[in-house]
Amino acid sequence: MDNSRFARNTCYVSVLLAEAVIVPCSSLALAQTEAMPATLLDSAAPSEADFAPVPPRTPPAPSASQPVAPTADSYANDREPWTWQLLPDGLLYRAYLAGDRESRFGTEFVHDKNLGPLWDIALGGHVGLIRYGTPNALDPEGWQVDMEGAAFPRMTLDDNRNMVATDYRFGVPLTTRQGPWEWKIACYHLSSHFGDQYLYEHPDVDRIHYSRTGFVAGGAFRPSPDWRFYAEAGWAFALGGGAEPWEFQFGAEYSPARPTGWEGAPFMAVNGHLRQENNYGGNLTVEAGWQWRGRTGHLFRTGLYYFNGMSDQTEFFKNSEQLLGGGVWFDY
Repeated sequence: MDNSRFARNTCYVSVLLAEAVIVPCSSLALAQTEAMPATLLDSAAPSEADFAPVPPRTPPAPSASQPVAPTADSYANDREPWTWQLLPDGLLYRAYLAGDRESRFGTEFVHDKNLGPLWDIALGGHVGLIRYGTPNALDPEGWQVDMEGAAFPRMTLDDNRNMVATDYRFGVPLTTRQGPWEWKIACYHLSSHFGDQYLYEHPDVDRIHYSRTGFVAGGAFRPSPDWRFYAEAGWAFALGGGAEPWEFQFGAEYSPARPTGWEGAPFMAVNGHLRQENNYGGNLTVEAGWQWRGRTGHLFRTGLYYFNGMSDQTEFFKNSEQLLGGGVWFDY
């Protein structure tokens, strides 16, 4: 057998062997593929998601040592831990915006048809001493002990700028807040004194030395962070100058709770104050205007001021006044 014939026979045998091995294997693989479930085939096929870009990693949630930034849109403070805090920022029970005897900085330029132009001033402050609660200042929850105090002088707006009288207030409130509810119990003292120059120019004025020392309990409800409705009752155990034990206060206010930035936001407040020494009559105060709130809850306001009823200058608590004007206020 020559070499060429041997080569042809060898090639022929190789082709036959290949057909004998490859064709049955291909048939077996095709049969197995047809027997596989459709879902398995679909999952094995590449999809568009396999070629989608990888999303950025989400940063880890803040730990207990990193307080959640406060929001004024909800009462979701359950994420924040309650801790003991000395001299905390913010208040759990803020001053009534239209309350005339709340400890704040402020002034009103008003006019009364009988008394003429007057300048009423508030020189005071309200701070937290110790808190067990959430650490944020804008929308805190927990329990807190505060200290508050102020002087409330009244001056004439004539050429002499005489001091007519001044009320003095000091108190220590215990407050709490959880969700939309706020509560306070406080012990406070209020007393009044005439100005020396005013007494010199009005020797016929009857000095009464009005004073009261007692307790007050109040509650407030916020159906939303921007609205508050409140009421409180006070009872005094030490009295002077015609004061009687009971007094009541109630009102409503709209004041956006979120920091406003430079543009500010509108506000409105109404307050009623009833006193036993006025046969449970009293006065009504209405304020409306524009406000600016900071990130710690501090509030600066300016607007119109209206007062009608028995005077809150307690040396004149038996006198009726109707005051109209404007004011500027800073609340803690």
